Amino acid sequence: MRYVQPLTTEQRHLLDHTMKNDPSFRARTRAHSLLLSAQGTPIKDIAQTYAVVRKVLTDELNKYEDIEVVGSAVDPYVAREKIVRLRPDVVTLDIEMPRMNGLAFLAKLMKHYPLQVIIVSPLAPQQSEAAVRALTLGAVEVVCKPGSQYSVPDVARDLVRAIRVAATVQVATTQEAHHSAAVQAPTVFSHLETIHKVLAIGASTGGTKAIEAVLRQLPATTPGTVIVQHMPVHFTASFAQQLNKVCAMEVREARDNDPVVPGLALVAPGGQHMLLRQSGAHYRVQVKDGPPVHHQRPSVDVLFRSVACHAGRNAVGVLMTGMGSDGAKGLLAMRDSGAANLAEDEPTCIVFGMPKEAIKLGAVEQVVPLPQMAQSICRTLSREQVPADG
Repeated sequence: MRYVQPLTTEQRHLLDHTMKNDPSFRARTRAHSLLLSAQGTPIKDIAQTYAVVRKVLTDELNKYEDIEVVGSAVDPYVAREKIVRLRPDVVTLDIEMPRMNGLAFLAKLMKHYPLQVIIVSPLAPQQSEAAVRALTLGAVEVVCKPGSQYSVPDVARDLVRAIRVAATVQVATTQEAHHSAAVQAPTVFSHLETIHKVLAIGASTGGTKAIEAVLRQLPATTPGTVIVQHMPVHFTASFAQQLNKVCAMEVREARDNDPVVPGLALVAPGGQHMLLRQSGAHYRVQVKDGPPVHHQRPSVDVLFRSVACHAGRNAVGVLMTGMGSDGAKGLLAMRDSGAANLAEDEPTCIVFGMPKEAIKLGAVEQVVPLPQMAQSICRTLSREQVPADG
């Protein structure tokens, strides 16, 4: 179904190290990325955005030796022909295009010629819903267009990272795994509702579909749930609204001082950190600014460390698909405080980075395939709990 070579275990380990800050970062990134193309050539990309943005991003991408922009297209009809002829590893796709909108083209592309797609979207509420919809259709990542809040170098950095990650993903395998998980009915467990338990979930690349697959199976009585999914500003609100339409629980973007109560899942807003706080026998969230952690804001580590501090053994932590190591040390802090932790297994992860790092640290109690994650969460939450005030 796709023509990017599957990665060996050694290659995956090497890719996980590319995001770490060490003197050999550039050299090892370049060497590994050359392995990603089926022909052993640099990663190919078709830049598909408006003319000015196409030119700007093409110039930026061409600065990287491991990325080759093999073409650009003014509309989906031109793109279709170039994709078949040039066989790119990755396509960047604008939501707004002439002759056919990006979502319609993405749906056709994933049905007839599935490959890795990165959405390049304006940072605006009206476009964020469409961008989140694109993720459900099979896009790997969303990157904001250059604008008032995101400079060209910032966007280029995010796009380069997204292209490198996208080139490692196997489309057919991940689509089948997520579909099999999403179609199951909500899990039923008695005595699950409690104000003392907290469920904390973290994910990055591929996480929107994975989180939806899990939450759709959780019952309305699920204890208060806090979620960090790496996404830009505005996009998290649309993501939460989409989840709220298909889940038994209420799901919404978190606001500062929101209570964490059974039947409610709070998604950390893009561009801000979310922390768990204790208020007597109850929990609330704090939404605050702060420097990025692991290049991310919101950060999974920030949330998990706060859960370890305030919920301790009354918490269940879940770390799912994602690039890098965000959440691994926070999950270890949760386990050290008595929490029970789960991680998504490698075969069902789009990118087995964050869960792998947590497993290496000894932070994970159970490694679970995505289709069984909700049931495992419910079983773990059903264990005996202690009151939040000790």
